[in-house]
Amino acid sequence: MRDLSAARSLPQVSASLVLHALPPATRYVLRGGSEVRAAAESALGCGIPARACRATVEGDRAALWLGPDEWLLIAPEPAPRRFAAALAEALTGLPHSLVDVSHRQSALALSGPQATTLLAAGCPLDLDVGPFPVGMCTRTILAKAEVLLWRTGPQVFRVEVWRSFVAYVSQFLGEAARGII
Repeated sequence: MRDLSAARSLPQVSASLVLHALPPATRYVLRGGSEVRAAAESALGCGIPARACRATVEGDRAALWLGPDEWLLIAPEPAPRRFAAALAEALTGLPHSLVDVSHRQSALALSGPQATTLLAAGCPLDLDVGPFPVGMCTRTILAKAEVLLWRTGPQVFRVEVWRSFVAYVSQFLGEAARGII
């Protein structure tokens, strides 16, 4: 009979795993059709993805696809000069929604050779680099918190989470790491 104890053992996670808070950022949720996306792209000087579950990065700005007509726009804080004004001006007359969510959420960076293993402790997605490549992003659940998960490097993830859940997510990841190191 086959020994099943090896199959039941937990995966090993190296001590080089790093979790840290990222600096505050300016965040806007933009909703609208393709004409809104095009106008916002020209105003921001940053591509806004039309492809599902993808992110684009240009310099210190990023745009993440959240849905067929919804994107998260991220820039450093304080926002670059005329960030909001340029968007508002470009979108004048177009049916859209532009909401500043900068204070609603925070971001964590999780990196290391076993970052995928640690996230798998609380995330139902297949986070292997094949099905979840660099540049992919999606809303998902991590433990009991809704997060936006974005793979920014082969072993690096950005976790966007509502501020009220940052401590919970951080503690969950710390506990998960402790249990599998």
